[in-house]
Amino acid sequence: MNYDPVSKMMSQGVRDGVFPGGVLLCARGTDIFFFDAFGLADLAQKRPMERDAVFDLASLTKPLATAAAMVVLVQEGRLGLHTCLEEVLPGAVAPDKAEITMDMLLRHTSGLPAHRAFHTIVADRADPARALIDAVLAEPLENSPGSRQVYSDLGFMLLCHVIETVTQQPLDQFVRDRVYSPLGIRDLFFIHLGTKDVPKDRNRLVSTWNCPWRGRVLTGEVEDENAWAAGGVQGHAGLFGDAGSIYRICLEILHGLEQKSTRVIDPRVLAGFVKKYPGQTMVAGFDTPSLSNSSSGRYFSQNAVGHLGFTGTSFWMDTASGLMVILLTNRVHPCRSNEKIRKFRPAIHDCIAGCIR
Repeated sequence: MNYDPVSKMMSQGVRDGVFPGGVLLCARGTDIFFFDAFGLADLAQKRPMERDAVFDLASLTKPLATAAAMVVLVQEGRLGLHTCLEEVLPGAVAPDKAEITMDMLLRHTSGLPAHRAFHTIVADRADPARALIDAVLAEPLENSPGSRQVYSDLGFMLLCHVIETVTQQPLDQFVRDRVYSPLGIRDLFFIHLGTKDVPKDRNRLVSTWNCPWRGRVLTGEVEDENAWAAGGVQGHAGLFGDAGSIYRICLEILHGLEQKSTRVIDPRVLAGFVKKYPGQTMVAGFDTPSLSNSSSGRYFSQNAVGHLGFTGTSFWMDTASGLMVILLTNRVHPCRSNEKIRKFRPAIHDCIAGCIR
């Protein structure tokens, strides 16, 4: 097949300033039919983007780390989707949050607000990660639990705390040992801030925005302020990785959705996570295509699942066709206000689908 239109659109995206650079991986099941890099990983250094470039994955942390860890805990019987916060954190949860379930946190129906700038109050604390959780637990609900779906980082901050409480391990260690390592994945990881060691070759790290609060262009530091203030490991953001590693975990998820043989994820448990509820587009840990103007374009079915990341990252996979598209860009480099990717994302997915239809 001819995928020149896909390459041309990615190159045009660089020229039009949609992003300085990007990596695109497309597959149908185990067949990777397109995998290429475009543009620059860092504008000041003029460093070219490579296929193994390591991106700040932003909210891809939610499905690929936090939800993946939750799947393991549910299939081991250590938690259930309908386990309440009060059961996991007895005495630490106010009455208004006591009956919030894991499912509500994963599906963004907990009643918590979408975002709060906690970094301004926790960054200088002796234990900023603990201070962040205390701030989330103290935050008033905006809706009664289960009544409304509002995409919320705060819910995934709580899920991180839940995972670490149940496992007595940091989130990054648990997901590495129980998900990534069994799948042979080495290039999905968190970067602990405050240490001089970065887990990977710095030349592979893609730069993000020029942050006025931190006073520098960020490379190898999580772009999200709340995750940064908490030390770099959080449930809503903080994961770094390359396209090949994302492909490996997405293939495991896709096989689970297709009820095929898997190594880590129990398809029966995953089915409960991706079950759709009426009037909701988000399932437990993942997004699904909206009925109009979906970021996955016009050709992904309602069976598809995926997620977006604020830094310009995304993945979509469709059980109806086996199609998987992993789009990683540095659209926030050097400025967050660049939102050209909103139009580009559905267009590139439509272009890919058009090439294989």
